[in-house]
Amino acid sequence: MNMNRLINMATRMLMRKGMNTGIDYMANRGKRPEDMTQEERRAAQSARQNTQSARRSLRFMRRFMR
Repeated sequence: MNMNRLINMATRMLMRKGMNTGIDYMANRGKRPEDMTQEERRAAQSARQNTQSARRSLRFMRRFMR
């Protein structure tokens, strides 16, 4: 493997981790789960499930469109 591929791989891994962290932060609206009410926790869980299904469908579409 050449150095350029290694750098690209590491960059993609960091970007993916950062995007997932940002999406989770937005799903919780910047609050920690212990500071949320029960309704807010349910809404955050629903948002996380929606993002998971959206990611799954995007992966499927990428595979399908090849």
